[in-house]
Amino acid sequence: MILDKKTCAVSYRCPSCGQTVKSMIGAFTLSAGLMKLKCPCGGSSMTIERKKDGKIRLTVPCFLCPRPHIYTVTDSIFFGREVFAYPCSYTGVDIAFSGKLEEVEKAVEESDLVLEEMFGDAAVDEISCADKDGVFDDPQILDIVLYVVDDLADEGKIHCDCGPDGDYEVSLSGENVTVRCKKCGKSADIPAGSTLAANAFLHCDEITLT
Repeated sequence: MILDKKTCAVSYRCPSCGQTVKSMIGAFTLSAGLMKLKCPCGGSSMTIERKKDGKIRLTVPCFLCPRPHIYTVTDSIFFGREVFAYPCSYTGVDIAFSGKLEEVEKAVEESDLVLEEMFGDAAVDEISCADKDGVFDDPQILDIVLYVVDDLADEGKIHCDCGPDGDYEVSLSGENVTVRCKKCGKSADIPAGSTLAANAFLHCDEITLT
């Protein structure tokens, strides 16, 4: 079944409160300019904009990363697919969906089940455990990240200008854990403002410092 090109549903999970935010988007309304889909809690908003070339740009808050992700899709994908998923570029976990309303709702439910299977029953309800100042109040988060960093360092899978001679240190920076080479100064920020993000980092195969 081809979705009516006039409207489609969009949905994302708010990183502040964890609830699913959903709305219907019309092609005519979208042509008028930038649209914002705000969470009722006021903690996040998703923006949707039609570009001059006709493509659609979405800026989606991520409940796994401290910064939103930007996606550009064609009109046929946005309005023509029954369901289209937008994954976090860091973890591969789907953070938003667009398409036919019934299919989007189904995809959100399936996403909830996947998150629960991956990270436990508290995954959906306890997205963030960092306070407003970015101070980690769950020691498990740092433990998970430190474990992975040490393991990757031992296997030679942390890459910087120093090659195998890199000397790495880990520090807290807002809602990130920063891995830095003390020799060349190259670094990488790892999203770790929630237990969910920290557990997702367990699947990381390597770290490249820039």
